[in-house]
Amino acid sequence: MRYLTIVRHAKATPAEAGESDYERTLSGRGRRQCAQLRAWALDVEALGAFGPVTALVSSAARTRQTFREAFEGTPFVSAVHFSDLIYNGRREVTAEDLLIDLTAIDPVTTSLLVVAHNPTVHDLVDTLADESPEVLRGGYPLGGAIVMALRDDQPVGLSRYRVVAHYVPDGAR
Repeated sequence: MRYLTIVRHAKATPAEAGESDYERTLSGRGRRQCAQLRAWALDVEALGAFGPVTALVSSAARTRQTFREAFEGTPFVSAVHFSDLIYNGRREVTAEDLLIDLTAIDPVTTSLLVVAHNPTVHDLVDTLADESPEVLRGGYPLGGAIVMALRDDQPVGLSRYRVVAHYVPDGAR
């Protein structure tokens, strides 16, 4: 069994004068959420079976920072790919767009991790989950993670997968 972990970036600061949405970085609350995500990722009982992962990360500053502070350098991650195509500040990125990029990097030998933006991550969970997780009823929490079980002999694709775990850091709503 392989797994797909879908993470929404942690809380970011508002854009300052002259700064683009793409350049927004994490707030203090966002960095605390990342520390909690990192502890979760390092918890062998919680994630031992969910990694190692090949990660796909939006190239926006806040998603790269979420990845670095929460996952980089941990045994959970074996490879990482950054993508301009899944940043939805320049164009609408659909769940299918994100799935196409995931399929392109899927080695079918590791689990997968995506760190991206709302509403795309929420749409991806809605598209792939066999049942919508209760934790998403109020929206996709900042720094939140949803884990789905994938077949180990098939690339990720437009199918229905079982949600097997989730994690929501404190102060995510």
